[in-house]
Amino acid sequence: MIVGVLREARPGETRVAATPGTVARLLKLGYEVVVAPGAGERSGFADAAYAEAGATIQDAGTLGDIVLGVNAPSKEQLSRLRMGATLIAMLSPRLDGALVDHLATLPVTALAMDAVPRISRAQSLDVLSSMANIAGYRAVMEAAHVFGRFFTGQVTAAGKVPPAKVLVAGAGVAGLAAIGVAGSLGAIVRATDPRPEVADQVRSLGGEYLPVQAPSTDSGAGTGYATEMAADYQALEAKLYAEQAADVDIVVTTALIPGRPAPRLITAEMVASMKPGSVIVDMAAANGGNVEGTVAGQVVTTANGVTIIGYTDLAGRLPAQASQLYGTNLVNLLTLMTPGKDGRLVLDLDDVVIRSITVTRALDSGTDLLWPPPPVQVSAARAAAPRAAAAPAATAEAKAPPTPRQELTRRVAPVGTGAVLLFLLAGFAPSALLGHLTVFALAIVIGYYVIGHVHHALHTPLMSVTNAISGIIVVGALLQLGHGDTVVTVLSAAAVLLASINIFGGFAVTRRMLAMFTRG
Repeated sequence: MIVGVLREARPGETRVAATPGTVARLLKLGYEVVVAPGAGERSGFADAAYAEAGATIQDAGTLGDIVLGVNAPSKEQLSRLRMGATLIAMLSPRLDGALVDHLATLPVTALAMDAVPRISRAQSLDVLSSMANIAGYRAVMEAAHVFGRFFTGQVTAAGKVPPAKVLVAGAGVAGLAAIGVAGSLGAIVRATDPRPEVADQVRSLGGEYLPVQAPSTDSGAGTGYATEMAADYQALEAKLYAEQAADVDIVVTTALIPGRPAPRLITAEMVASMKPGSVIVDMAAANGGNVEGTVAGQVVTTANGVTIIGYTDLAGRLPAQASQLYGTNLVNLLTLMTPGKDGRLVLDLDDVVIRSITVTRALDSGTDLLWPPPPVQVSAARAAAPRAAAAPAATAEAKAPPTPRQELTRRVAPVGTGAVLLFLLAGFAPSALLGHLTVFALAIVIGYYVIGHVHHALHTPLMSVTNAISGIIVVGALLQLGHGDTVVTVLSAAAVLLASINIFGGFAVTRRMLAMFTRG
């Protein structure tokens, strides 16, 4: 079978559905590859590079049994598809009902790459995540270009420069990418999301998670995407955004609900409260925008000097990288649909992934419309809340905090037990064992306080070896005190003093060094 790669018809589209690298992988699956002339020139891939990879440069639409595209082809391109061909592209079937109806009249099988379910097995095919990752990265780059100041804080001879403050609304794939990039540039990053389970992901990237304390926070719905929240949540969320808008320098909004217009997060009043020179990047501009005043595809500057970036092609602004990732997603899909690796495509509608992306299926008797697909349960259902106990008094007693006496008993009991055991061991053990027991106890105590309390960022071989050596010197010197002549005692005391200075002075210097990198 022949795989054809289209030249994108949408104005301004810079991506291509296959790169020379992915062409080589398609050939290994047993397919022949035909690339339309000039298909990759806007992504930086010349026709000669495709030919060198093993592709043929011809009209891909009329030759391909399988036709690959980034966006939905134009009507003229659709009319030239071969009967029974399989079209694979981002068709937006949730939003473009007219296209779905038109595809149902054509003798083709249409697969929508932007309908891949968010399940673990389909992660390698998830085009939305691939493109969102790039878009989140590019959003911060666009903001940094317009912001005109440092992201990181600096102390220079000309004065101190405070770090930029960045708020990321939505901690999905795009939001996490934006958090990582902004944090790596040295900014103070804050993020909010209706899904509390993303808090650890935000913190792992160096951001601060801002929760919205609302009683209704069920945001999963088992789809892998955020859903529209209740009115009480939206009210508290708006209050949070109003407070943050007046404080931060850059806002990146990423909130999207599949198949619906983008929710409005930032109002005109919030924009007016931002400092002059602040920047907003509205990544949902194509679906109406999260920010009041966003113009899709344009950059707008408000009366108070706030710049609102509404680019709808953020992923396409890194065309070579976006094409490579998108092409890899397509290769992974074709690998799944080519079980024999013999260049023969198999449409297995029993596979939940294939069924979810199939919009139409070409049959000998006509075209079968298969959209919308049956729902896919992405995540486990939220467990039902346990029933209230029959005895409220017992529940209150169980939740009551321990008394000071109980807390003291809990702390002292293990120590007392250990002391009794140590006394019994010292009383009945041979005298030769006592010296070894002393060394062992000192090694444990000193090792715990010297090594165990080192800051995690300083767990390097140099730090560990230095503390270990100093601890050994202290233990050895303590054992020699009073067990020799005057010279031995003096040398032991000097060793204890110098090793202690090395340990405690090292921690003091380390604390001051860490304070230099603390962002206020």
